[in-house]
Amino acid sequence: MGRNQESKAGVFFMATLVMWAVSVLFEIGFNKRSELLPIIGGFLFYQSANWVIRNYLSRDPLFVNTCVSLLHSSITSATVVIIIINRWMTSSTKDMFEHSQLVETTWPGAYAALCISSGYFAYDQGDMLLYHLYSGPIPSILSHHLILLICFILALYRNVTINYLILTLICELHSVILHMRKVRRMTGVRDARIKVVKIEWVVNLITFVLARFSSHVLITVKLIRDASKFGKGVELPLALFGMAGMNLLNVFLGIDLFKAYQRERRTRNLSSKSS
Repeated sequence: MGRNQESKAGVFFMATLVMWAVSVLFEIGFNKRSELLPIIGGFLFYQSANWVIRNYLSRDPLFVNTCVSLLHSSITSATVVIIIINRWMTSSTKDMFEHSQLVETTWPGAYAALCISSGYFAYDQGDMLLYHLYSGPIPSILSHHLILLICFILALYRNVTINYLILTLICELHSVILHMRKVRRMTGVRDARIKVVKIEWVVNLITFVLARFSSHVLITVKLIRDASKFGKGVELPLALFGMAGMNLLNVFLGIDLFKAYQRERRTRNLSSKSS
């Protein structure tokens, strides 16, 4: 029964990915939206990285996928930090986070960065579906990517809330640590007593709280406080739906991280006693 449910989930998420891709290609080809071309560029870049890792490092699908995800989170987090610092240097902090700034304008580089990340999430969704790198009747990772793909592409089509979405990508700072931890464990470095592993856990938990959980909660609070400033379009409902989904997934991720930390702590204590 479980396998059948996963198969149905795979069909559903593949169908939504295909519809998303057709929509993007239609906008670029028929509506002459050349500014959306970085979406294709992002997809091809990360697919090429997949090919290089698969042919020169390892053919393990999970290892390859994780390495490409680490590449994306590293590039994206650095890009987002540069975009924010660049904007902060040219305007006051108060002006940066005004409603009109976050909804109606686009910081330099933000549109292209969002396009490239959209291309990555499309690539990653396809890669996970192709190699069945998910589990459960409603896979959280596929649901997360679908929410992002919908929110990102609608914002890019309408050229609104781009800066809000760039701020949500601050969470990629935490993703860097998550993917590094996964790569470390897959390469056989699992000894919880190693100093670098202890430091990794400290950075992991700090970036989860600050870069992922708190930042997304603050963005949600900002949306609610500025609700009356939004028009009658779909921007506010879509933004609130997207943030609600991400906050819920963050809670589940936080629980998983705590459980993983407890497991490694028990393993460390047992190893210390046996030695």
